[in-house]
Amino acid sequence: MTEILWTQQANWPILALLQLLPLVGAVAVFALGERAVAVALGRVVALAELWLGFVLYQHIDATSPALQLAERIHGSWGLGYHAAADGVTVLFVLLAALIAVLMTLYGLVRGLAQPGRLLALILLAEAALMTLLLTMNLLWFALFSVIELAVAGHLIGHWSTSTEGNRLLAMTRFLQFQGVGVLLMVGGMIILAWDHANVTGLWSFDLIDLIQAPAQGRFQTAAFFLLFYGLAVRTPLFPLHGWLPHVAHRGMVAIAPALLLGVKVGIYGMLRFLLPLTGEAVLVWQNFIIAFAMAGVFYAATLAFLQTNLRRLLSFAVVSHTGLIVIGLFTLHPLGLTGAVLLSVNFGLAVTVMLFMVGFVFRRTRSTDLVKLGGLFERIPFIAFCFLAGGFSIVGMPGTPGFDAVHFVLEASMERFGALPTVAAALGNVLTAGFLLWAFQKAFLAPRPEGEVSAIERTLPMEYLVGGIVVAVLLLTGFYFEPWLNLIEPALNTLALRFAHG
Repeated sequence: MTEILWTQQANWPILALLQLLPLVGAVAVFALGERAVAVALGRVVALAELWLGFVLYQHIDATSPALQLAERIHGSWGLGYHAAADGVTVLFVLLAALIAVLMTLYGLVRGLAQPGRLLALILLAEAALMTLLLTMNLLWFALFSVIELAVAGHLIGHWSTSTEGNRLLAMTRFLQFQGVGVLLMVGGMIILAWDHANVTGLWSFDLIDLIQAPAQGRFQTAAFFLLFYGLAVRTPLFPLHGWLPHVAHRGMVAIAPALLLGVKVGIYGMLRFLLPLTGEAVLVWQNFIIAFAMAGVFYAATLAFLQTNLRRLLSFAVVSHTGLIVIGLFTLHPLGLTGAVLLSVNFGLAVTVMLFMVGFVFRRTRSTDLVKLGGLFERIPFIAFCFLAGGFSIVGMPGTPGFDAVHFVLEASMERFGALPTVAAALGNVLTAGFLLWAFQKAFLAPRPEGEVSAIERTLPMEYLVGGIVVAVLLLTGFYFEPWLNLIEPALNTLALRFAHG
């Protein structure tokens, strides 16, 4: 049986095209090999996907909290296709499409080997990401998580700048952690589907079906922990972040980390599946999660100050900032949820531009060790400015989308948990600002030890384009904040109502 509702708002299946276009593009680019036309086609497909994201934005009713533009094909054993979108989905889709465009540009700036094959992998990962963001089926979410993570693992193992032994170590550690995370997610999904079958007589992994007959008692608690830990590995949240420093230090400089960290799939999965399906367990274990998140903010910030490598330092910045996002999410307050989503998007853009700038620095110096850097501002001031702009956005400086988002999280935390946890979260954000400014000073302003500043190549036109696009988007969304706020508030307010009497 097929159920198609996209004709209510559009005369063509936007959601299916968002998932299929990058997949078809990946196959075509791979078939063309390393010809110039393959590179051009990869860019065109990525740009077309971004255009489709804006088309989706135009067709979503931003005043409605409902899942819209639904496409559904029923299947046996809960394997049917079901896609839908709301305002939160649209924001993440636009973020994923923009980052994919930037990755196609960055890969060519860096002059990486086999650009056709690289673009095909980027488009394949984008197709998996779009399915993760649009699917209403837990099993599809797990399957396409495997595909996206497999692509990222391949990039880490085959396009890394490290020695072969270090590349293999980074890839092995990444696959070990992510494999366990996926298995935990699948275990939680099976518990939910099994309990649903006991109640209704039908197996289903569909979000709408599972919400109508939610798991109870110990089944819900077990599902909550399995889903939460599985998604927390991906997020990554302390203490399940052990894969990230290895990947950051020994893996690919920018493309694989941007793919994994630019779009916060773990946070999105918690919003889309964990909170609606395990609400009672969420309320029981809410304080437990907040405690871990708060500990992670300070733990990662402290370790960041001890790093001598810029890539490892950024990895701990990710863990620290992720703790703040999770605090906002588990306030279960409308402002906290809104702040968490906006922080996720702001962080995705900010960490992407910082990773790209680190990649441009590495291309010139062949190192990201802070003791070997310094004096770069004189030769590449625009790259330094973009790195600093990303850091300011992460810590929520005025003029960036993180400014209002951080205040939403802190206000919700104050209302839910009182002054002490809120002050602690705010101090953690101050620590993040401290070590990012310290890293900027060491890498760009401190004297260069070798005294070879004049040998550093000036900024290239394509580097101006890549950095300029992200900084412009950050500033535009920072000063023109209200449309994005209006887009996500209805869906998040409705989700918060589920916990209003908890």
